[in-house]
Amino acid sequence: MFKVKKRMFEKISPGRLLALGFLFLILIGGSLLSLPFFSRSGEATAWLDGIFTATSAVCVTGLTTLNTAEQWNIYGQVLIMVLIEIGGLGFMMIPILFFSAMKKKVAFSTRIVLQEALNLDDLSGVMKLMLYIVKLSAVIQGVGAVLLSFVFVPQYGWLKGIWFGIFHSISSFCNAGFDLLGDSLAQDQQNWFLILVVALLIIAGGLGFIVWRDIIEYREKKRLSLHTRIGLSITGILLIGGTILFFFTENNAAALAPNGNFFERLVNTFFMSVTPRTAGYYSVNYAHMTDAGLILTMFLMYIGGTSGSTAGGLKTTTFGVLLIQMRSMFKGRTRAEFHGRTIRQSTVLRALTLFFITLTVCVLAIMLLSVTETIPPEFGIEYIAFEAFSAFGTVGLTMGLTPDLTEIGKVVIIALMYIGRVGILTVVFSLIAKSKREQANFKYPEEGVMVG
Repeated sequence: MFKVKKRMFEKISPGRLLALGFLFLILIGGSLLSLPFFSRSGEATAWLDGIFTATSAVCVTGLTTLNTAEQWNIYGQVLIMVLIEIGGLGFMMIPILFFSAMKKKVAFSTRIVLQEALNLDDLSGVMKLMLYIVKLSAVIQGVGAVLLSFVFVPQYGWLKGIWFGIFHSISSFCNAGFDLLGDSLAQDQQNWFLILVVALLIIAGGLGFIVWRDIIEYREKKRLSLHTRIGLSITGILLIGGTILFFFTENNAAALAPNGNFFERLVNTFFMSVTPRTAGYYSVNYAHMTDAGLILTMFLMYIGGTSGSTAGGLKTTTFGVLLIQMRSMFKGRTRAEFHGRTIRQSTVLRALTLFFITLTVCVLAIMLLSVTETIPPEFGIEYIAFEAFSAFGTVGLTMGLTPDLTEIGKVVIIALMYIGRVGILTVVFSLIAKSKREQANFKYPEEGVMVG
């Protein structure tokens, strides 16, 4: 019996195993959060709301149907923080830490799943990289917790202040967006130190562990990988470009630090460019933003962070590959070339497939939500589209729809958060693996098709 079950387990593809692993965490976490033991009132939480919160935590999104500070007691908040950490770094960190502590060799099948989770091309150095990720994450989150404690300890005392520092450091670095303040950073628009620390943690988590490794080891190797170059380039362009555009579209908005000076308004403008990169923290009311600002925010949410990071979305590297391919076409070249390197054609095709599938999923979700949800008279379709892009990009920003979602709407948002974290990647890798097997045997004759 055991051997049969082991064979069935080994037959599951790594991508499918990752998807099932995240689903298992969500079901366990959601079921626990629905228990009276974890609620502040001592009463049971609706199971669907528990699943919604667990999905948002594991998928590091931040959308919540219930106020985290008011609904959950300290045990519930710790559980949410653990789910965020596991979801941000990947549930595979649990067996890795176990094997490392027991000084046991990791099985080959586990290494394959790690390769899938980290989106690597080969198995070499997978274990070393995973341990590097855990150590680097611990250091960055530790520094962040100390810096945030300088803000929270004077306000809440030592015990609560340190707890708030730890929770918000993990939530920020993992790009989760959960907060214990009740209204995110909306009441701290003039606290530029707090906003900048949270922003730096978000950027650190969204850059990706491979990028950080390349940056740290640059002094020795004197080179950056193509992945790192593209990730840093697109991240810089989106952060700087987003800040400039938000400065012009939202400079006169009443919600943007109305009582602050120019520097504080500039910090909040910069934060508006940072947080859509799948973080979910906010210092302004997005219901008061201009239409241009909302469109820009949805665009940034859709792009998200860098591949191999705690962030979600299409990913900066995927977007960068598409831009590089487009630039090559404008120059009359067929190959995507960047910094003296040619990007594999399979990578370009994967980026195009991801772009098409993700955009299709978002559009279908918007159509479904427009039927199930009620749009307030003062808003239009952007009220729902904003929520859909936020859920799929695992961002966590909202214009106010989340607390009022219908039962069907909650299921749709749960599905979007889950797909945005693991589903699309699994589907794409399955398609790629199948196509490779088919192309190995034969090739159909080529024929032209008119496009454009």
